[in-house]
Amino acid sequence: MTKRIGTATTLKDFTRRDFIASSVLTAVLFTAALLLFPANHETEGKSPQVTAQVAVSPH
Repeated sequence: MTKRIGTATTLKDFTRRDFIASSVLTAVLFTAALLLFPANHETEGKSPQVTAQVAVSPH
């Protein structure tokens, strides 16, 4: 059985399986972030516009 990342103390204990698993988890994290927070030009400036209502004095 191989040592896991959490219990390993040196870089040589970092196995190929650990590398692939961490790469996949990183890709999943970035994909989820892009899906939750799209960063394209079409989403910029689509927030509701707030305008202040100013009462006009009659004098």
